Amino acid sequence: MDKATFNLVIVGVGGQGTLLASKILGRLALMENLGVKVSEVHGMSQRGGSVITHVRVGDQVKSPIVSLGEADYLISFEALEAARSAAFLKDDGVVIVNSQEILPMPVITGAASYPAAPLDGFGGCKLISVDALALAISAGNQRALNLVLLGILSKYLPFEERVWNQAIAACVPRKTLEVNLKAFALGREQAA
Repeated sequence: MDKATFNLVIVGVGGQGTLLASKILGRLALMENLGVKVSEVHGMSQRGGSVITHVRVGDQVKSPIVSLGEADYLISFEALEAARSAAFLKDDGVVIVNSQEILPMPVITGAASYPAAPLDGFGGCKLISVDALALAISAGNQRALNLVLLGILSKYLPFEERVWNQAIAACVPRKTLEVNLKAFALGREQAA
């Protein structure tokens, strides 16, 4: 495998597994002897608020933060969160988004409305929108939607499936490993 260098931003809503996804990516990079920096912004994540994680991988990574316009990949666990974070993407970046819509508190209270088409406006970026929640449920657990999205991402990164599976096994509880590996495989199939 050639050495990989990429910047990735993961966004979602608290409780969706964004932090586990970044942990798996960090483990994957370390297993391939690559430099990696992960920066997590939790905010009000425990209350369903936005969560953003920056993952930078390469031979020498100095800063943990992905600058605006520098992300090769944007992984979004919710449609509106993808729109909010679009500025991080390179012009030719790849967006992988769970099409699920989770209403933020201002929408729930009536102070704002959910945009009609939150995924419009990604320009020259490759946009992959998938119902990751449905795939996770078919794998056996709705909480595995993060692994579905990582499965799709895996088709774009130069890491062998075997190494992905090892990184997943190192990061998830043993009792959930089978479901998580199945969700990952469904994501890879979706990307094929």
